[in-house]
Amino acid sequence: MIQPYELPSPFEVEKGIVLLLEPPWARAGELRARLLDESYPKPFVIDDGKSRFLYFSVRLMQSEMSLKAPNDLALRYTQKMMAFLLFHPRPKRIVLIGLGGGSLVRFCHHRLPGAHMTAVELDPDVIAWRDTFMLPPDGPRLQILQGDGAEYLEQAAKGIDVLLVDAFDKTGFAPGLANREFFENAYARLAGNGVLVINLAGDRESYAGVIGEAMHAFDDQVIVISVPDDGNHVLYAFKERWFEPRWRWLHSFAKELRANYGLDFAAFAQKMERATKLGLARREALRGR
Repeated sequence: MIQPYELPSPFEVEKGIVLLLEPPWARAGELRARLLDESYPKPFVIDDGKSRFLYFSVRLMQSEMSLKAPNDLALRYTQKMMAFLLFHPRPKRIVLIGLGGGSLVRFCHHRLPGAHMTAVELDPDVIAWRDTFMLPPDGPRLQILQGDGAEYLEQAAKGIDVLLVDAFDKTGFAPGLANREFFENAYARLAGNGVLVINLAGDRESYAGVIGEAMHAFDDQVIVISVPDDGNHVLYAFKERWFEPRWRWLHSFAKELRANYGLDFAAFAQKMERATKLGLARREALRGR
């Protein structure tokens, strides 16, 4: 386990202790200045005694973990990404591109004991924080790999039940994933009833065109919902042929899922139905052109 370098947070709003991937002899003054002018090149953690937060820059918080309940999903967008359970309640194989602070890994590992999860993260400095964020060790049900998510998907075996994409750099959505080839590979690697789920955050320009590419690859079988609390959108793309949600049944099933997982699936289902009827995915795709 790494021993992070600690210094008091220099930020006005984000209070607590800053944890850095630096040696003990690093100069606190230099580090503080680089954090403040956003030239510090590595991901860092802020611990306020209640939660731990992963940042690439102080303007773009990547992940939040409650110290009292580390397996819970603290951010609303991560909760909404789990809405795939409405359509695929018993996944056996989950792939996650973009590790961050590991919120989705912890939740799925804890709550979905029948699923094997592979997480692919490009930045080794993000993986270096895995113990700080209490991620379980690699084993029969979990594998965390350092590598390019798009390259991993090109070579992955077919039959992925759920592909979760939560991949960002300092500028926003990972540019290597915002292209037609990625979505065609995603479609090819998913199982027959597989689901692709993408967190879209940051400046809209950073993911302009992503929704349109998803709709092209998945034959318009795409739902997009907003996450006002976090300023994000979440995209769901469904491989199943002639995908037709049974909304009345899903609203009933959402109550069962809420009892099992403690997430507001009823609200998720309502929002997804409304977005479908309003054609939100197509409207957002046209805006990205």
